[in-house]
Amino acid sequence: MPTSTFAELGLSAKVQAAIAAAGYSHPTPIQVQAIPVAVTGRDVLGIAQTGTGKTAGFVLPMLARLENGRARARLPRSLILAPTRELAAQVAQSFERYGVNHKLSLALLIGGVSFDDQLKKLDRGVDVLIATPGRMLDHFQRGKLLLTGVEILVIDEADRMLDMGFIPDIERICKLLPPRRQTLFFSATMPPEIQRLVNLFLKDPVRIEVARPATAAGTITQLFRYCPSTEDWEKREVLRQLIRSERVKNAIIFCNRKRDVAILLRSLQKHGFNAGALHGDMDQMSRTATLDAFREGRITLLAASDVAARGLDIPDVSHIFNFDVPWQSDDYVHRIGRTGRAGREGRSLTLVTPDDFRQLKDIERMLGAPVRWIGEAPTEEELAGAGKRRRGRRGNSRAAARGQRTEKQALARRGRPQRPPKPSAGGPATNGHDHGALPRHAAHPEREHGRGDAPRRQPQAEASRAPLQGGPSKARPPRREPKAANSPSRNDRGAAGELQGTQAPLMHQAREPRPSPPERKRPDRAPLTIGLGEHVPAFLKRRTRTAP
Repeated sequence: MPTSTFAELGLSAKVQAAIAAAGYSHPTPIQVQAIPVAVTGRDVLGIAQTGTGKTAGFVLPMLARLENGRARARLPRSLILAPTRELAAQVAQSFERYGVNHKLSLALLIGGVSFDDQLKKLDRGVDVLIATPGRMLDHFQRGKLLLTGVEILVIDEADRMLDMGFIPDIERICKLLPPRRQTLFFSATMPPEIQRLVNLFLKDPVRIEVARPATAAGTITQLFRYCPSTEDWEKREVLRQLIRSERVKNAIIFCNRKRDVAILLRSLQKHGFNAGALHGDMDQMSRTATLDAFREGRITLLAASDVAARGLDIPDVSHIFNFDVPWQSDDYVHRIGRTGRAGREGRSLTLVTPDDFRQLKDIERMLGAPVRWIGEAPTEEELAGAGKRRRGRRGNSRAAARGQRTEKQALARRGRPQRPPKPSAGGPATNGHDHGALPRHAAHPEREHGRGDAPRRQPQAEASRAPLQGGPSKARPPRREPKAANSPSRNDRGAAGELQGTQAPLMHQAREPRPSPPERKRPDRAPLTIGLGEHVPAFLKRRTRTAP
């Protein structure tokens, strides 16, 4: 005959009085099996779906075991690790509620709160330390916390720890704890990595499994609504229709992305709904204020990411709406587990688009039965194509198309073909000139074979390297006059007077008319190729030329 009262679970009188004051009289199945074992000091592996009372399953026996003893500064007697700030704060509230008759000190180490306030509590000594892994390790690395006095370790929502990447932190923390301790390990699912953690850090645990892993509570009515369009604005319209058609007391609306949470919140508020938002980018003060407003009924709809899907105990949530089908079937169980808690009735409604059929099949395999549709269901042909379409934001493809059009337009303006052949290594583009692959300044023989000590940029009108000894000189652009005056060719004259005199004669000579030079032809000599064919920049030719 199953146990039906808390008095038969081996709890102390103080704990039983606190339970009665809180209004509870009958334990849940996980509490019936876990509490008697935990009170004796053995390790416990508890597996149950969310909303079955796992928190009280480890809080109550911990209170009974910590009644005797006293905490010392920076040496907590027990440690509870939670994956999120909200879940850690919720566990702290449970301790305060059930430990009203105990003089146990408590410290909550989470992000978004001042370090100084937390250090003051640690310096006074705490019996119960509740923390997220990151903030607890911060205190430890600063030398403000010692873990050698921990007698009881609790890891709550272990599968969520895995999803959030906390497993390395959990392993490090467990190695810092004394080997002789009691470990209470609770999880809704048991993936292989969690099983490895159990085998590593638990000693002969008592496995308590009150339901098949990853199953939803039977008090939840699960419904699915098909949306043929994948546009988010049409999904938001369907969501508003569902909210108006249901008798919603309060509801949590889950999105896969944090940015979609913000967009959905603005849409709901624009259409007159009393809504708030909760996601990981919010600061701790805003997250706490939003949760308190939702619990107290000042907010009816809560648009949230998966930060609100695990462990949050909001007892009377009437509806859960999945604006997006979760990527993992386990997340679906945790989301809808926010309703139908403690034996209450709840309803969950999920919007499904053609891009979600693959995730929908995973949910059906987990539930062991086809889903129940409201409205028009997808056809068998549509369901058969599950997994062949990929969900994506069309903005990326549009941006790529715009980039291709821009490149084609730029090539057209330059007179180049839209799809030029791949050039050789180091070969520049033709730039529309009839000089092969050489730049326009490298197409002249005098540029290729000038003096080694000549300036880097010589006038292109220079016809030869001979000194200017009589005869009309070549006309040069005015902006080239200073360079022409200092060119090495004038040094060959040996006339100091010409070099040191005024530049007026030279400028006068530069302005004299000159005969048109004969048409030049490309030199009949092979260019310096160095393995690049004729696609050789001029600067490479200069550097590889051998001095005479």
